[in-house]
Amino acid sequence: MATKTTEAETEQKKPAAKKAAAPKAAEAKAAAPKAAPAKVEAKKAEPKKVEAKKAAPKKAEPKKISGKTVKVTQIGSPIGRVEAQRQTLIGLGLNKLNRTRVLEDTPAVRGMITKVHHLVKVEEQA
Repeated sequence: MATKTTEAETEQKKPAAKKAAAPKAAEAKAAAPKAAPAKVEAKKAEPKKVEAKKAAPKKAEPKKISGKTVKVTQIGSPIGRVEAQRQTLIGLGLNKLNRTRVLEDTPAVRGMITKVHHLVKVEEQA
């Protein structure tokens, strides 16, 4: 038993507020563009201040190592190791497997290499 609706009932179900709101919105849109160009013209009249960007600082050249050097290559992963060993590798400039660094042969560097001797390969250089 389907109920049949007449055209008059369908028109009554539609809200009348939407029909009335449309003309007000059109009036508001028509009024808004008139005010906007005045603001744009005012902005165009002012000269824009453009500050010159400063050049990025140049990177320092790598320090030239004089005297004896040591070539250190990371051969072991710091995963599962003590945090101090991981930080020592970072201090040596190593963070990925098979990365190599040429370091100055000092007691400090030798001590760091001793802490992680099982994770690095050391080659003497002149």
